[in-house]
Amino acid sequence: MGEQVVSEVRSVETASRPKGFTQEQLDWVPWVEPIRLDDADELQKPLLEGDRGVGPYFRLLARNPEVLAHRSANDKEIFYGRGGLTRAERELAATVTSRHNGCEYCASVHSRFTSALSKRPNDVQRLLDEGNEVRIDERWDAVIDFVDALAANPPRTTDEQLNRLRQLGFGADELHDLVLSAASFSWANRLMLTLGEPEVPA
Repeated sequence: MGEQVVSEVRSVETASRPKGFTQEQLDWVPWVEPIRLDDADELQKPLLEGDRGVGPYFRLLARNPEVLAHRSANDKEIFYGRGGLTRAERELAATVTSRHNGCEYCASVHSRFTSALSKRPNDVQRLLDEGNEVRIDERWDAVIDFVDALAANPPRTTDEQLNRLRQLGFGADELHDLVLSAASFSWANRLMLTLGEPEVPA
């Protein structure tokens, strides 16, 4: 008899669901069966190399290798592109977008990066607790307001918000990075929210 395959698809127990937005590590449980690493084909295998390829989210996206390739390229450009916005503010934009869209899992990941890179964990926690209406300081408030408006459906950014960022020294490259982060994470959030749910680790 062949090896019995145990499904990864299940419902998260109510007691194991996050109680709100957190910087703590969360797991993610799929609602659609991911591929197993041993079953990955020649198109899928290169996309699942490294630690993140082991998790269910990327193994699920690997069912459509083209989508996963685009998503991975977006991530690389957003967080490791040269010039433009600082890495901390790129992570802040991802956190703000995830907070707007209600994606607790993505918000947990990128809020931790924002805290580590900015050395401002208390401010980041206030953002998670109070939402995108929080007031922190002039620069972060301008980023939060612009990105939150971009994440809305339909977007509701204003010339005033753009001018405010420019007055604070944001050039074309920095603004491009904010737009790219908000757009990409609105996409990523929707994938996470429709394909599975977060879980507090046991």
